[in-house]
Amino acid sequence: MAADIAEQPEGYARLLEGEHAAAIAEVARRVAERRPRHVVFVGRGTSDHAALYGAYLTEIRLGIPVGLASPSAITLYGARPNFSDALVVGVSQSGGSPDLTGVLKVARESGALTLAVTNNPDSVLATTAELSLDVAAGHERAVAATKTYTAELLALLLLVEGVRNGDGTLPAEERAALGELPGLAEQVLADRGADDLAQRYRFASRMVTTGRGYAYPTARETALKLMETSYLPALAFSGADLLHGPLAMTDPDVPVLAVVGAGPGGQAMSDVVHRLGERRADVVTIGPADAIGASGRLAVPPVDERYAPLLDILPLQRLAMALALARGGDPDAPRGLKKVTTTL
Repeated sequence: MAADIAEQPEGYARLLEGEHAAAIAEVARRVAERRPRHVVFVGRGTSDHAALYGAYLTEIRLGIPVGLASPSAITLYGARPNFSDALVVGVSQSGGSPDLTGVLKVARESGALTLAVTNNPDSVLATTAELSLDVAAGHERAVAATKTYTAELLALLLLVEGVRNGDGTLPAEERAALGELPGLAEQVLADRGADDLAQRYRFASRMVTTGRGYAYPTARETALKLMETSYLPALAFSGADLLHGPLAMTDPDVPVLAVVGAGPGGQAMSDVVHRLGERRADVVTIGPADAIGASGRLAVPPVDERYAPLLDILPLQRLAMALALARGGDPDAPRGLKKVTTTL
């Protein structure tokens, strides 16, 4: 897991240049040419969180309505939704889950433009879809996904921005800003704050993660990583949803990890962190600046809010790994889990 985490800056650089960048640009051009009226994402687990990030990007940057498909409606109940005029995007590290493939198959038969985003370009999902993107993360050693998740995020970001520009290319200013990501990722991974925080939370019995907007997928992915590697019950909430009731369960014994960036989503989290502080909750933020009500912070550089998920998750991956080790576990071999999960 440590090796996979450390390879992420290199993975960013790989997707941002050469043949992989050109391939994403070509797919973006073809999507823009089709002018889909709405977009449907489908994924499971970690890839579902990447799909959620893609949904935020699509609605905010393209102004196109987005939905998240329920694979069981098709594979268990035999539904055949009409996906015509839609772009249907399957996001999967392995591309091997039959239920995701089933959604893309039905979507393509009903006239949708289908796209697979996967780390396995030869997978059934990729060959079922009309278009496919290789996130080019390389072989992932650990069961818990890390570098494939961030590769999916970056591929979706490049795709959406390419569609927004109309011809698949990115404006020079955007390319320059994205070119800073590999170096910034290295900077974040060099910080050992997450290892220190793991010792603080070694005996925690449950945790809460929260964020808004682009940060919400990060909160959900963090909770999953904590559960996978440390067997620690972790609940993820949108900051808005947290205030609608679940806030009552927070207290000094329930650590809260709050993703608080520099954009509108982060600004909306200021009241959430303040309210948590009033309840004397143990709040640690992830972001570029301290927040009133928090007792600590995992620092990340200030970047455009769209890019922040590619940096915010890095110390949280390290935290999940370090916490598993501190609790006597093996994050490379979580009990009961396999690298590829097959669902019908």
